[in-house]
Amino acid sequence: MKLTLPPRSGDRSLTIDERRITVIGANGAGKTRFARRIAEAAGDLAFNMSAIKAIYGRDEEDNLPASIDSLYHAAVAKSALIRPDIRGELDRVIALLINDTATGLMAARFGSDEAENLSRHNKLDTVIRYWQELFPDNKILITYGRMLVNSADNDDIYPTGLLSSGERAVMYYLGAAMFAPQGGVVVVSSPEMFLHASVVRPLWDRIESLRPDCTFVYVTHDLGFAATRTDSAVIWVRSCDNDTGEWDYERLRSPQSLPDDIFMAILGERKPVLFIEGDGINSYDAKLYPLIFKEFTVKSLGGCDRVIEATRSFNGLRSIHNLDAFGIVDRDRRDTAEVNYLRGRKVLVPEVAEIENLFMLEDVVRTMAARNRRRPDQVFAKVRRNLLHLFEGQIKRQALEHTRHRLKKEVAHRVDGKFDNITELERHITEMMLTINPRGIYQSLLKQFESYVRSGDYAAVLRVFNHKSMLSETHVASLCGLQGDDKKTFITYILNLLEHDSKDAETIRAAIRKAFDI
Repeated sequence: MKLTLPPRSGDRSLTIDERRITVIGANGAGKTRFARRIAEAAGDLAFNMSAIKAIYGRDEEDNLPASIDSLYHAAVAKSALIRPDIRGELDRVIALLINDTATGLMAARFGSDEAENLSRHNKLDTVIRYWQELFPDNKILITYGRMLVNSADNDDIYPTGLLSSGERAVMYYLGAAMFAPQGGVVVVSSPEMFLHASVVRPLWDRIESLRPDCTFVYVTHDLGFAATRTDSAVIWVRSCDNDTGEWDYERLRSPQSLPDDIFMAILGERKPVLFIEGDGINSYDAKLYPLIFKEFTVKSLGGCDRVIEATRSFNGLRSIHNLDAFGIVDRDRRDTAEVNYLRGRKVLVPEVAEIENLFMLEDVVRTMAARNRRRPDQVFAKVRRNLLHLFEGQIKRQALEHTRHRLKKEVAHRVDGKFDNITELERHITEMMLTINPRGIYQSLLKQFESYVRSGDYAAVLRVFNHKSMLSETHVASLCGLQGDDKKTFITYILNLLEHDSKDAETIRAAIRKAFDI
């Protein structure tokens, strides 16, 4: 259903044509009044749901034509089967459900034209079925026109008034949704209230599937709930001007570098964000960094360019979420200037070439050796000797790869300019090739790398050496006393260790954090 939202400060109101609308904002921002205006605009199709009112507001009445209170009064006037003194929306919902069933049974008994329709669309059966799906240890009984609950734990039978607030809220939401008008605009206040986190998503997914004809407007300050409503139009209400009756609000969209569901999930976590490379499942990044940076919400985004862009974009929206965002990318072959540029924009770059090298840090190797009753000094000396020998054998190729990386960056930077014609571009490229001097860059890097080998600078080699099989070829696993001499054995052991709080785990965690200057 197409909805026109309330007046917006200094601009025309937004028109939304979505089945789900989530209105978020801080307490006191005007969300409730905002939702009330939406309901007023919907007229007879408006339908309010509030578990707080249903459970505790026994003396409050909702005067909307399609409200539970209005439907209850209409049923009392029409049916002799429903008591006229019931108070509170939850109890009235239960009464309407039972009355609906009783009416259907009587219609079937006496051959009413409505009998088949009432039997096929029995609201009470639907509510009981889905409520028991969410609370499988309880069973609902209907006895002498009363709804009772049978507990599987102790065979007790008790009235619904003794259910927990969460159990009653679920019963209310399921039951009330069945009575929303056809094609209605269902406005739900604090839809997460009283509900355990494990129930929120399946409950509202079920209700939305039961009423595909309705538009749902959720009003909440809980970003965790907002994260469960995928494909929802999210309206962020900043404030309301009571004098003009206008709101300051906007439709909230995730940065282009982030899918909407990931963006809302991050907001729901309410922790600083750490964007990392990798696929989020099989990559070492996704396995290691959540164990190292426990204070962050860690999200894998794939390549380094997406990490850099997401960090920039997310920090550009701090007025919305007030969360810090950082990124982590491999150092690879970046020079000092490029690393400092990224770090200045909250993209962390380690003092090693790639993630595998973090497992080769000196303190990590020493800790692993000591843990497996090996002499740390002797083990590290052998690992360092093996690493330097391996690097020395590939030193020219490594210098060439670093040269290639720098040339790509330099050419991309110099060509990324405006030229009036092809002649200017050709002249620029010719001059550029004369000034870049690839061989000079290569010779300088080769000399630098050779000095690392001569001086035995283990940390410097880890900083520049990209070699995926380094862990296996240095035999670090077997030297540290592990059964198996491959990369996977060594890394898996460390990851398992980091999952438990121990002195060795903290030493390794501190060493890796230090590599990021944290």
